Order: sequence, then structure tokens, then C-alpha cells
Amino acid sequence: MPRSTTYNSLRFDCKHCTRSFSTQGGLKKHRNSAHKQTHHVPFSPPARDTLSGLTIRDNKPPEDAHEFEGDHPEAAPHTVLESRQYHPILNAVPCDQDGKPVPEDSPPAPFNTQNNDWKPFSGRIAFELGEFLYKEEQMSQRKINKLLELWAASLLEHGGTPPFASQQHMYDTIDAISVGDVPWSTFSLKYSGEVPDGTIPSWMAADYEIHFRDPHLLARQQLNNPGFKDGFDPIPRRDFDCKGDRVYNDFMSGNWSWKQADLLAQDENNCGAMVVPLIFGSDKTTVSVATGQNDYYPLYMSSGAITNTYRRAHCDSVIPIAFLATPKCMYQSFSDPEILDAKLPDYSAVAGRKYDKDPVFQKFRWQLFHKSLAFILQSLKPGMTEKQLVRCPDGHFRHVLYCLGPYIADYPEQALLTGIVSGWCPKCLACKKDLDHGTHGRRTRELTDLMIEAYDPSTLREKYGIHADIIPFTNDFPRADIHELIAPDLLHQIIKGTFKDHLVTWVGEYLTITHGEATGNAILDDIDRRIAAAPPFPGLRRFPEGRRFKQWTGDDSKALMKVCIYHL
Repeated sequence: MPRSTTYNSLRFDCKHCTRSFSTQGGLKKHRNSAHKQTHHVPFSPPARDTLSGLTIRDNKPPEDAHEFEGDHPEAAPHTVLESRQYHPILNAVPCDQDGKPVPEDSPPAPFNTQNNDWKPFSGRIAFELGEFLYKEEQMSQRKINKLLELWAASLLEHGGTPPFASQQHMYDTIDAISVGDVPWSTFSLKYSGEVPDGTIPSWMAADYEIHFRDPHLLARQQLNNPGFKDGFDPIPRRDFDCKGDRVYNDFMSGNWSWKQADLLAQDENNCGAMVVPLIFGSDKTTVSVATGQNDYYPLYMSSGAITNTYRRAHCDSVIPIAFLATPKCMYQSFSDPEILDAKLPDYSAVAGRKYDKDPVFQKFRWQLFHKSLAFILQSLKPGMTEKQLVRCPDGHFRHVLYCLGPYIADYPEQALLTGIVSGWCPKCLACKKDLDHGTHGRRTRELTDLMIEAYDPSTLREKYGIHADIIPFTNDFPRADIHELIAPDLLHQIIKGTFKDHLVTWVGEYLTITHGEATGNAILDDIDRRIAAAPPFPGLRRFPEGRRFKQWTGDDSKALMKVCIYHL
């Protein structure tokens, strides 16, 4: 005889989200996995009468700091700050929902956390059922319909109905949710230049779709996320240690954010506003698992008002905002005999190399990239000159001014962003063949415009490393200079570039040239044996087979750098 069971009506609700659990153990497991907090120094606004001077603060780590030491074993030791100076004008004064400054130490208005509004769902049971079937169980449509039919049959004698009539009803209800992530949109760009006579290249006739999300709405969503309350850093500042030296940690402690605040402070209407630098990054990648070797070109965005600890914690602080187009050269015509003989169903899937070095195609690819970025980020432009009222993670409203912050990219991406010839520096006018002689000035937006007006494209390319055909997307935005915004790529330029590609490769070539190939390889084998013999030590990774692995990751390079320093 089957055992009778009763439904447990006692529920334990999570205070951070809408989930609920039947046991305290389940709630604790969910909270530790989904809402785990990382160690940081929370933002505490300074007194308004001390904003122009030095504010003394106690920056001792909290008592529970030891609980998070294991999460970041490579983190730098904690530096005790002696004083902190906040920007006197762009000081993020809290306001109410009408934009009026509130008295100091006023509590923020509570967030709308009502649990009785489950729209578009009929109630809590319908919401949790939809979340279970669609997100957790990922049940097939046929099984969902079968479950709802059995549910309806069991409730028929009591006059009740299941939360959903069918699987399509459940999907439609989920699609009608108005809160959550910003929806994706799509626009397309197409070549509009001169077309050659005869057969038209396929890339000239193709429509290139770019999928994106509104960065302005995403930035507001990040600021309105109470999960960033303890990782909120809204005021540019200067930190000093006991010796009076500057201390740099989070983005807002740097010189660039202070400089942007000074530029915005020239307008008296911006007094008391909050500057929000937006950090971007992009890089091409190839996904082969379950996609058939497809190329993707994601664009990411983060906020400088979020601390580094939260940015590294991957809690929606760095979000994808777009997938850019990747134009490729294709065979010219479906009537090509080679394609007909191959009996391929779709000629556009066959890539050719005829136009890889074609100046017209290269110019189109460059302009497609910058036009796409300019269109995607255009919603930010009004908020860069006129302050907007936004609710912040601490619950207070503030007047916000956006600005384009650093752009993180590897060197090929930096050359494309700044419009320089590959091999030149994106930040100065130094040529790679003459780095030790003379004084080389910095590249600026104004200087590049003057050079384009004064010189012909050939002279610009050969003497100054400038592509006259590339107009950086930052030219459409105020206070934005792409040469200033380019940020060093730690992974590709330092870890893998300087160490792996330069130092390790240089040592191997030097040994081969000096001692010959046979003796050089014997010395390299001895180096591998020494690396493999490194004793175990906390934080030190061992390489039992030395450094002879084909594909190096960033973690491999960083771990091997430690071993090399250990032997030195």
C-alpha cells in the first residue's frame, strides 16, 4: 500500500530573490551558491563639508575578511589607507525620486520588493511551476502537455484548473515578462560604395546583421541593482598611504576618472552629479562545440562605479551588449564552375581568399566595425551631456553623467579601434624600428584630424602609421579620444606577449644560435627537468612535464612565470 504524504506548507523565502524552499538547508545552499558575497571595502559617502579636503577613514578589513582570503590567493596584500580625497564637485549627492537633495544620513526609499504581484503569471504557483519546468527541469513540450493534462484531470472533480492550459500558454506567459534583462534588438548594415562592372563580389551584396542590447538601459539596470550595494563606488577619489604616496585600487581611484570629473565640473549645472565611466571590450572568438565552428564577435560592457572585487566575481558586472558582424570574402557567383562541380547547396558557405587584401574590402570591414559601435552606443550620447536621474544600488537617487571609459582589446583590435597601421603604437607616434631615438609625441584625436587634412593617405600610412580611411567611432561622442581610452591588454601584451611569445621564445632561439641546435635542445631539456623538479608550495603550480605543452592559456603563463621567478 503506498505511503500517504502531505504537502509541506511551511516555506523559507530567500530575501535576495523570489525563490523559496521547504527546508532551511535548501535555503542556505541556494544563498551560498547564488548570493555569495565577496570581500570588499563598502562605500560610505563622506561628510559634505569635507569633500574638498582630506577625509580620514578607518580602512581596516572587516572581522570576517578571513573567510574570503582563499577566493583570491593571488591578490595583493591589503594596503592601509591613511587619507582619502573625494572630488569636490562631482560628488554624487543623494536625491529623492524628484531629484531634490535629501538631508545627510537620510535613509533611502525602500525598493519595491512586493511578492504579491506575479504578473503576467496568475500567482506564485504558476510562477514557480514555470520556473521549474522551463529553467530547472527543462522539460520537453510533449511532457509538459502530458503533465498539464494529468493535472487538469485530477482537478476536474473539484472544479479547479492547472496554472497553464498548455505548454504554449506557459511559453507565452514567460515571453510576456516585462522585468529582467534588456531585450535584444537587431539592425543590419550593407555596402553602399561603388560597385564594379560584371560579377559583384558577394560581400558587397550581403546584409550584415548586428545583434545588440541598449547600453543605456543596461547601465541603468546595473545601477539599479541592489546586489551591488556593497560594491558601489560613485565618487572619483585620491587615496594616500601613511607615506603620502598615491594608492590605486578600484577604477575610481585612478587619474582618468578624476580628469573626467574636472571636465564635467566646468558646467555649473553638473555640481553634485555622479560620473559613470562605462568600460568596453571586444574580441573575436570561435565556438566549435555544438555550433559547427562558428565565429562570434562579442562586445562587453562594465561600469567604473563597480569595484574590482565585484567585477571579478562575475555577478552581472560585465555583460555582453552586442554581437558584431564578421564579414568574410566569398566566391563571386553561384555560376562558378568549381562550386557547381562540388554540388554545394549554399555557395555562401564557401570562403575565398581573393579579396582578403583588397583595399576596398578592408576599408569596408573597418567602417563596418566603427559604424556598428557608433550605432550601438548612440543611446548613451544624451546622458553624456545632460544629467539623468537614476536610482543607485544603495537605494538613493542621483543625477548621473555617462562617459565612454577604457576599451580593453588585444593589439589587432587596438589597431582597428585607433585606425593605425599594424605594427605602430596606438598611443604614441613611435615607429617600431625607431623606439630608442628622439622624442615621440602622443596620439590624440585632434592631432590625427590635423594630419589627415595636411597629408595625403600614402604619407600618413608610411610616416605616421595612420589609416586615413578609418574614422573612429569615438569621434561621434563628447570627451572621447580613442587613443586615450585604449587600455593595456594584460593577458596578450604582458603575460603571453612579453613572457611567453618574447622571453621564452627568445631564450630558445638564443640557445640555438649560441650553442647549436643539438646542444641548445639539451639545455632546454635540462630547463624542463628543473621546472618539473620544483617542490610543492602553496600557490605554486607544478609542471611534471616541464613547459612543453602546445597550447598555452593565460593561467599556464602566469603559473609558469611564478616557477621561473622561484628558480631565479
